[in-house]
Amino acid sequence: MRKPMKTIGVIGRVTNPGVKETLKILIDYLHHLDKKTFIDADTAAALQDTSLATLPRDKLGKNCDLVIVVGGDGSLLNAAHTLVHDEVPVLGINRGSLGFLTDIHPTELNKVKAILDGDFILEKRFLLRASIELHGSPLHSTVGPGIALNEFALIPAANPHMMEFEIYVDNQFVSSQRSDGLIIATPTGSTAYALSGGGPILHPQLDAMVLVSMFPHTLSVRPLVLNGEQKICIILTPNNTTLPRLACDGQTYVNTPPGSHITIQKNAQQLHLVHPQDYDYYETLRSKLHWGHKLQYSE
Repeated sequence: MRKPMKTIGVIGRVTNPGVKETLKILIDYLHHLDKKTFIDADTAAALQDTSLATLPRDKLGKNCDLVIVVGGDGSLLNAAHTLVHDEVPVLGINRGSLGFLTDIHPTELNKVKAILDGDFILEKRFLLRASIELHGSPLHSTVGPGIALNEFALIPAANPHMMEFEIYVDNQFVSSQRSDGLIIATPTGSTAYALSGGGPILHPQLDAMVLVSMFPHTLSVRPLVLNGEQKICIILTPNNTTLPRLACDGQTYVNTPPGSHITIQKNAQQLHLVHPQDYDYYETLRSKLHWGHKLQYSE
């Protein structure tokens, strides 16, 4: 048991009616437990409740013992980009469709109480950081917020079009490719975009990342799993006739013209993700990916 959490931050994407309902119930519940509660300023504005104590999102991590995100995995991804810098514990309440990261159901507030009392599993998930250079001169010091919990994806800026690029790992040449793009994913992101592209599932505790090519021009190209400490460099050759862009968790994008050098490596800060004590990663996989139940048979 850890020490109880006294100051709680709350974030939610209120465009979903279910999120608004859950937010109101959660805030009332936290007040009932006599917890000091700060609501993300944008969330509070969407709730149109002037009685709520608010803080800007970038201040929540410094002032709270725990931040609760109400929504789907996309909401938690969005919040993680800000909260990771303070390494504050983050808990997700699922109002989305999948819920790989937000694993508490809205009706399970008793699990929230147990977590606030210090009874929880703490899991650290690493993120990736990207920088882009053009012919050796800084073009963008970072991409959007510069970090990705799921993946960076090199994709065409407009219509699908084959790109040409080279891949280096720790300054060693790996391969040259012609494909529709490339996904560089963390273990967290291995069940997201990379999975749909045919990549493997990496257990969250692995210190690894995976490169998944998108529709490569040759059948010999396969996903490549790397050590999480390695540095990846992608060079877009001058031969490209299209304008690629780099997507960060599918939420921010930056153009990467031919000649760009994209460097991707592990971010210094990690996301501190909180789970209830009954959390079971394999059960999450079974239920979300419909793998089937344990068979009943006699030995």
